[in-house]
Amino acid sequence: MQTIGGAPSGDVSMEMHQVRYFLAVAELLNFSRAAKKCEVSQPSLSRAIRALEAEFGGPLFRREGRNSHLSDLGRMVHPHLEQVYAESVAAQRIARDFSSFKKSLLKLGIMSTIAPDQIVDLIAAIRKKHAGIELALCDSDAKDLRARLLGGELELTIDAFPGETDDRIHRLPLFREQMMIVIHPEHRLANQRAIRVKDINGESYIHRNNCEFAGYADRILHEQGVTCTPSYWSDRDDWTLAMIAAGLGFGFMPAHSVRHQGVRALPVVEPEFWREVNLVSVRGRPHSPAVGVLVREAMRKRWFGEQAIGSRAAAG
Repeated sequence: MQTIGGAPSGDVSMEMHQVRYFLAVAELLNFSRAAKKCEVSQPSLSRAIRALEAEFGGPLFRREGRNSHLSDLGRMVHPHLEQVYAESVAAQRIARDFSSFKKSLLKLGIMSTIAPDQIVDLIAAIRKKHAGIELALCDSDAKDLRARLLGGELELTIDAFPGETDDRIHRLPLFREQMMIVIHPEHRLANQRAIRVKDINGESYIHRNNCEFAGYADRILHEQGVTCTPSYWSDRDDWTLAMIAAGLGFGFMPAHSVRHQGVRALPVVEPEFWREVNLVSVRGRPHSPAVGVLVREAMRKRWFGEQAIGSRAAAG
């Protein structure tokens, strides 16, 4: 229901075709020419105008032979109906563009510890096939991204939460990678094939502030009687690697993020640590068509040379 200024008190219910017919008659001042412009019969146009007049409680036109003129009431409501019609046309255009991906903004959060080249490949695939989708990207730690996703600020995230059980979250697994102990090549453990959790007892390490295992791994280390002392704290993996290469401590990093010639990465065992990186959305929340595009492309993409886990599971 829509109330138009200048109309009698009460609600006014009208349809857009009635407004379009009114504006055509107001422009041409002739019912026949207006019907031709609107591609309807003159009786249909006249009935629509009469229905609109009944809603407003008075004549909108003065009919004088073949010509017509706006009545006082018609002149009063004319600018308001012009605005209503213009806004309706604009809304329809936006909806068409949105549905056809001519212009669609997708807000995606990416965990800062994920190797960027994989995300760049995904973005490039979307850009190539759907140029109208605009991606608004942000990176942060997993906890911050999750809060922003649940709060509605983000539509999707790519992240990892070890041991997650939140029923509000829907996850499509993309890839798994083992967590590694990263050390200086001359470290006492550098010649081993793997490093047991107990082997790092008493070592100094570089604490990665954005590590999704922070807190989760602490319990496991405590159960094994392992104590490590943070020597430095870093928000960035490249700084962490540089400090390890300088011999300032060891790091705990995902395998695909260890990109520095001055370090050595060995799998941590007894126990092993793996992270599963997922494409995450809020269960039951309505999503834009652009979300569907990103999901399809993420399932098609080969992550570190392997088919997406969620795609393999669906095929199986």
